[in-house]
This record gives sequence, structure tokens and C-alpha cells, in this order.
Amino acid sequence: MLKKAILAKKIGMTQIFSDHGELVPVTVLEASPNVVVQKKTLEKDGYSAIQVGYGDVKISSRKEPKINKPMKGHFLKGGVTPKKILKEFRLDDADTYNVGDEIKAEVFAAGDKVDISGLSKGKGFQGAIKRHGQHRGPMTHGSKYHRGLGSMGAGTTPGRVKKGKKMPGHMGHVNVTIQNLTVVRAADNVILIHGPVPGANGAVVAIKNTVKSK
Repeated sequence: MLKKAILAKKIGMTQIFSDHGELVPVTVLEASPNVVVQKKTLEKDGYSAIQVGYGDVKISSRKEPKINKPMKGHFLKGGVTPKKILKEFRLDDADTYNVGDEIKAEVFAAGDKVDISGLSKGKGFQGAIKRHGQHRGPMTHGSKYHRGLGSMGAGTTPGRVKKGKKMPGHMGHVNVTIQNLTVVRAADNVILIHGPVPGANGAVVAIKNTVKSK
């Protein structure tokens, strides 16, 4: 089970100098306080976990927040303001949390190893060269086959395209987890991570303590 976790928004990448004068590329994550919306218990739900919410739903001066009735009742039961994103974490100390508690960026410290999960950038429909790194055909001497897909398999036997053949298709926009990233700094609702993390700028990612270390 996890020891600590938080949701954060990817702001972008920059670089800072370490205490030793080394230039370090970092990803800036805005980890506004996560609020515990629901608490799962072993007696009632069969397992121990907490559901946290990130990002307040904007409320117009003349309208109620744009959430459906089931979700409105869910937030009213917890006594918290409506949140844009909900995610459940199974923590070792989930029993110590109460509904309404906040989880802040300071739950992590510099030097911590974390796993970060998010939705990768969508690339749309791409060919086999970009999607799978296949080689192109000759570009000269009368060749009329440049970036097309190569051999599809044997002609007669088995007489079909085998499952798993790497072909053109939809690329990106899938859940990706990068493991063993290092926290450079965590303070004032901001977490700096050494290196890149999944997702586009503005995407929300889940930061968890790493499940395995190098």
C-alpha cells in the first residue's frame, strides 16, 4: 500500500541550480491542498482508503455549480465544496484521515522517490514510422514506397495478418506512469520534480511514493 499521495496540476518545465551549482531540469507541479471527500473503511467497504478531491468547481453568482444531483449529494454528505477531480488512494495510514482534512505539498520532501501517473499527450492518427519507430523505404532510384507499412506477413500461410501487428493507428492519450522520479523541492503548494512527467501542461497527475526503488 501507499504511504503518501497527492494530486497536482502540471504547469510546465524549467531549470534551476542545485546547491552544488549543477543545472537541473525540473517539472513544476501545482499541488493545491487536496481535500478528503470520502473515507473507505475495512468494516463498511471491505478495504481502507480515502477519496481526495482537487480543484474547486467554479460557481457563478447567479447559478449553482455545474454538477449532477448524485455528485452534489456526495459532496454535501462530506461537507466539502464541489471538486473537479476525484481520485482514490489506498494509504497505509488511511484510518488517520477524516473527511475534510487537507493533504498539502509538504507531505513530500526533497529527495523523495515518487511515481507519477497521468494521461499522455494525444498525437492523433499516426503512421507506423512515428508510432512504432519503423524504418522507411528507399527515397531514390525510382522507389515508390517511402513511409508505408512494411510486410504484413506470409502470403498463403497463415493467409491473414497476425494479432499484435504494429500498424498505423491512434497514438498517445493513454495512462502513463513514470517511476523513480526525484522530488527536488516541495513547498508553498509547489512540487518540483527532476525531469519530465506525463501529460500536457495543465493536466492533473497523481504523485505517489515509489513502489520500487533502483
